[in-house]
Amino acid sequence: MTAKQDNARDESLPVEHIPVLTEPLLERILLPTDGVMVDATVGHGGHSRLFGQKLGPEGYLLGLDVDQNSIQRAYLNLSDLACRVELVRENFAGMNEVLSRHNIDKVDFILADLGFCSGQLDDTDRGLSFQKPQPLDMRLDDRLKTTAADLVNSLSQTELADVIYEFGQDRASRRIARFIVHQRSQKKLTTTTELAMLICRAVRQTPHPGRIHPATRTFQALRIAVNRELESLDKLLAEAPARLKRGGFIAVISFHSLEDGRVKRNFRQNKADGFYDILTKKPIAASREEIARNPRARSAKLRIAKRL
Repeated sequence: MTAKQDNARDESLPVEHIPVLTEPLLERILLPTDGVMVDATVGHGGHSRLFGQKLGPEGYLLGLDVDQNSIQRAYLNLSDLACRVELVRENFAGMNEVLSRHNIDKVDFILADLGFCSGQLDDTDRGLSFQKPQPLDMRLDDRLKTTAADLVNSLSQTELADVIYEFGQDRASRRIARFIVHQRSQKKLTTTTELAMLICRAVRQTPHPGRIHPATRTFQALRIAVNRELESLDKLLAEAPARLKRGGFIAVISFHSLEDGRVKRNFRQNKADGFYDILTKKPIAASREEIARNPRARSAKLRIAKRL
C-alpha cells in the first residue's frame, strides 16, 4: 500500500465512520476481481473496504480525500486488502489529473459519497458544528485559504444573502445577512456558536430538540462556498464518462437537493448523449432499519449509472 503527500500511518486513530447505503450498492455494482475502482471520497475507507474485498491481487483501488486525518484512518481500514491500494490527498475535482499521473486510462467503478464524516463534525478545529464553540473555519481541506470567518466578515450584505440563498436555500437569507453585517460592524464573528445564536435572533427562532436548527441552512451554505463543493462535483461528473470502461459504473451518494439535482441532470444528459444507462430511475434512500442503525443515512440519496 502506498500513499501520497506524507500520509504517515497512525495506529492510534480509530476507524469510526459508518458507510451509508452499502446494501443497495453491493447489490447493483459488480466488480471483476482485477477491477479498478476510484473512491472519490475515501473518508475512513468504509465503502472502499467493502468493494476492496471483492478485488483480488490484480485489482486496484485508488482513494481520494482532502482530509489528512481521514486518509490516515483509511490506512487502518484498508491495510489488509489483497488488492493494490493507493490513497492520495486530493479533491475529487482533480480525479482526472490523479488518474493520468498514475497512468490509469479507464476504471470500472467511480464512487462519490458527498457527505462528511462524523469525526469531522466533532473536530473542534474544523468549525462544522454549532453545538459547541468552534473556530468559524469550515474548511474540509486545511490547505484552502478562505475560511467561513473570512466570508461572513468580508462579503457585502448582498453577496452574503446570495450565498445563503443559493447554497442554503434559506428564504430568510436577506435578514440573516443584514444581522451579520450589523454585528460585524461592532465585533467580528469568530466562532460557530456566535454565528448560530445570531442567526436564531435574525429568524426569531429558538432551537428545539428534534427540529432542524435555525442555523443549519446558513452553515450548509457557508461550508459549500468555502469548499467549492458544487463546482468540484460538476467537474467530477463532467469527466467521469471519459474515464469509465464500457460496462463500468458511477455511483453518487448526495445529502441535499443541490447535489442530487446536479447528479440527476448529469445522468440524464449523459443518457441522452448515449453514454449512460441509468440504473436508478429514482434515487435510492436508506431503509428504516439502516436509519435506526445510522441516523446519518436519513438524508442520503443514491444514484447509479452504467457506462454504455
